[in-house]
Amino acid sequence: MQYDTIRFDITDDIAVVEMNRPDVMNALNTQMRAEITDAVQRGGREARVVVITGTGRAFCSGQDLGDRANAANLDLERTLRDEYVPMLRAVVDCPVPTISAVNGTAAGAGANLALLADVVIAAESASFIQAFTRIGLIPDAGGTWALPRQMGLAKAMGAALFADKITARQADAWGMIWEAVPDAEFDSHWRGRAAHLATGPTAAYERVKRVMRGAFENDLDAQLALEARLQGECGKTRDFKEGVVAFLEKRPAQYEGR
Repeated sequence: MQYDTIRFDITDDIAVVEMNRPDVMNALNTQMRAEITDAVQRGGREARVVVITGTGRAFCSGQDLGDRANAANLDLERTLRDEYVPMLRAVVDCPVPTISAVNGTAAGAGANLALLADVVIAAESASFIQAFTRIGLIPDAGGTWALPRQMGLAKAMGAALFADKITARQADAWGMIWEAVPDAEFDSHWRGRAAHLATGPTAAYERVKRVMRGAFENDLDAQLALEARLQGECGKTRDFKEGVVAFLEKRPAQYEGR
């Protein structure tokens, strides 16, 4: 697929998906959703970590409502089912770790796209806004799934009802995201985090994603059984053998990836 609304690059096993419609604060239209879906899936096949970020002053402002005529007649159910769900599933189901590097405003569906990544790193000047009720809607794009799990029902309910801006520092303190970092360090920091994951035990990371997400659906016995099964799989990998040998030899492990 040719990309017109995003930039895509793979360097040193790090796939970077950069939303590139800065004139509309990287608002999501049909083409961009399809391109993000394709790029994330490609990154999951060809790289060892996928990073989603934005160009300009925004991460993503959510659904593109710039065309008022089309926005008013938008079939929201169809759009969510046919265009958003594939994009969001690509992020959640990606076999390698995903990072949202939130460089600026993340609003509406843009905020929830960010929050579905495995790790969310935000610049301190960034913010998250569940803007939906401002135009008579409910949170979508996975927000009703992610928010209660990440910040608890009380904070999630307030965020959805009031549609207040949540600063990156608040999001960090409330458990919405992994960390907020100073703007001057943001780019080098997320790249360093991505590099760490890109040289790590990819097979274990894939199972970490599965077991952590499974915890919300399983009771204790089911989760313990899942842990045991996936740990057994990890114990048969080259990465585990290398990790043990490197530990005993007191040297950094050299993981091969997939």
